[in-house]
Amino acid sequence: MAELRRLLLTACAVFLLLLALIAVCLLPPSHPLSISTLSAWLRPQADLDRILQETAMPDKTVIITTLNEAWATPNSMIDLFLHSFGTGKKITRLVNHLLIVALDEKSYERCLSIHLHCFHLKKDGVDFSRSEKLFMTPDYLTMMWTRIDFLRQVLEKGFSFIFSDADVLWFRDPFEYLSPDADVLMACDHYVGDPWNLTNEANGGFVYARANTRTVNFYKYWFMAREAFPGMHDQDVFNMIKQGKALEEIGLQMQFFDTKYISCFCQPSDDLEKVVTMHANCCFGLESKLQDLRRILADWNRYQLATNRSEELRWSAPKSCLQSSKVLESSEMLH
Repeated sequence: MAELRRLLLTACAVFLLLLALIAVCLLPPSHPLSISTLSAWLRPQADLDRILQETAMPDKTVIITTLNEAWATPNSMIDLFLHSFGTGKKITRLVNHLLIVALDEKSYERCLSIHLHCFHLKKDGVDFSRSEKLFMTPDYLTMMWTRIDFLRQVLEKGFSFIFSDADVLWFRDPFEYLSPDADVLMACDHYVGDPWNLTNEANGGFVYARANTRTVNFYKYWFMAREAFPGMHDQDVFNMIKQGKALEEIGLQMQFFDTKYISCFCQPSDDLEKVVTMHANCCFGLESKLQDLRRILADWNRYQLATNRSEELRWSAPKSCLQSSKVLESSEMLH
């Protein structure tokens, strides 16, 4: 009797489960419990958890960049970015810990064809694929804030990260320049000489964040602060809030990278013996960035091949980016 009762209970449970499954399948796609809605809600998170685990270093740190169609075309930005890991000093291994976050279908397909770790980040009602996202347009702003919210999710899952824009060339290992005392280290457009000085002009194109409660709360606050500063991008909002009381209450320990090492076109390092990365900021237009980054890579290759390192070598860029800035300034003056 006991065995028969157990079999009957099992059969009832299976029958009820089948009824529930049939009911869910018959729901319209828009229903919150429909198969399509549930799979769209569950799968990206499951995929992200798996991909982060596969990409991370033993200490649960990942390198992250974002990509859209304009920067994903062959011989464009993503190719220069990946190429720099191959020509840098003992950093080829870091590519194994790089997660490329694709913002549209075409960039995701391109990522899968050239790289091991890819994640397709989707946002309802937003198309990130349409050509280049020009600086400060509504699509550009949405793309930047989507990135901030995604990085918050990474921290919540317990993973630290270095985020690098794809227009940053890597030459040396930046992990050697991370301070153990900082929760967040951020690049600068202009560095004032003190890593703790909050008047450093921050740039969100190269950031290290250590996964802990403080950084999670900071990224939540940063994302919410966009509502107080409508029409501003993440970097400008950060510069507005970095000296506020909220960050003191969070207890965030923040430092800034010296541009001698984590360098950029706004304040380029002339010391090729020390430069770690070079960011094509203070530049407008994809083609201007590509032209100058190719010049930088050529300069780096010459430096690598030089037999006489006592001879001072200098960058031959930015050139196109300087011209692009002048054109933009002239256009703004006309308006």
